Amino acid sequence: MKHLKIFLAAIAMLVMAISFAACDNGADNGTNTGDNGSNITGDSGNGTQKPSGGEKILVVYFSATNTTEGVAKKIQTATGSDIYEIVPAVAYTSADLNWHDDSSRTTIECNDPSARPEISGSVENIGQYDTVFIGYPIWWGQAPKIIYTFLESYDFSGKTMIPFCTSGSSGMGSSATNLRGLTPNATWLDGQRFSGSATQSTITSWVNGLNY
Repeated sequence: MKHLKIFLAAIAMLVMAISFAACDNGADNGTNTGDNGSNITGDSGNGTQKPSGGEKILVVYFSATNTTEGVAKKIQTATGSDIYEIVPAVAYTSADLNWHDDSSRTTIECNDPSARPEISGSVENIGQYDTVFIGYPIWWGQAPKIIYTFLESYDFSGKTMIPFCTSGSSGMGSSATNLRGLTPNATWLDGQRFSGSATQSTITSWVNGLNY
């Protein structure tokens, strides 16, 4: 009888262990149907929220030679934001970018106030963002006209706009001031010019010093 009791107790313990194991496995592998089920494109899964205030942030950039792209991605890393590249419908060639040639595409565009190069693609639901970083290279002291195209394509009312630019030596100049006029109902913060070699720490320090 004693051996039977020991045997039955062992069976009961085995059944309990199997039950607990089954419950634990189900919790780990269950389907999550909550908010995290949405597909958010951000920086390494960090989402689009500014850590201090919960605002959703988008980094937008145009980069003909990949210089501005490098800075934009560092800003994305510093903010945990989404990022969007402005891609021209017709790509710029090296001949187009020859600023020594008065007949080059970029020279003509920069000298034409009405030039609005077409953009390939668009931002889905831009209304969800509270803050938009907008980056571009400096061409002839100004933002490329494709940036004008982008800003005129959406309603930025109530959003905070933060410009940044890249150049070898030229400063931001009046480029950001001219862009502000395209979004009169947005709040623009002072921007910053970076060289292509700007480090992550330099850019993160600038982002952390912004009041947005």
